[in-house]
Amino acid sequence: QLQLVESGGGLVQPGGSLRLSCAASGFTLDNYAIGWFRQAPGKEREGVSCISNSGAATNYANSVKGRFTISRDNAKNTVYLQMNSLKPEDTAVYYCAARYGRGWCTLRTENDHWGQGIQVTVSS
Repeated sequence: QLQLVESGGGLVQPGGSLRLSCAASGFTLDNYAIGWFRQAPGKEREGVSCISNSGAATNYANSVKGRFTISRDNAKNTVYLQMNSLKPEDTAVYYCAARYGRGWCTLRTENDHWGQGIQVTVSS
């Protein structure tokens, strides 16, 4: 079956770092753009970052530019989100998602496959 599984979340202090991983099984990611999304209580799901199938194109929400970095390793069928200088407002459930396509990515929420989500809490 087709699955995306997030890992690497947890509790971190403000200013700290986490690296999230998104591992695919049942399909290969080499023809999919991958996005990271998050949803905080009482707020709509928002796009955080995305990366094209080859890794050549990336996009970031303004709120995370300069702090987060997205990358992928297609040989490992895995995408990463390095999160630095974390702020309390980054607290949310983070989801990875895959959208079939080559050469581009967007932060729109229409996607083909979604992970279950993982909690990230930034608090002192």
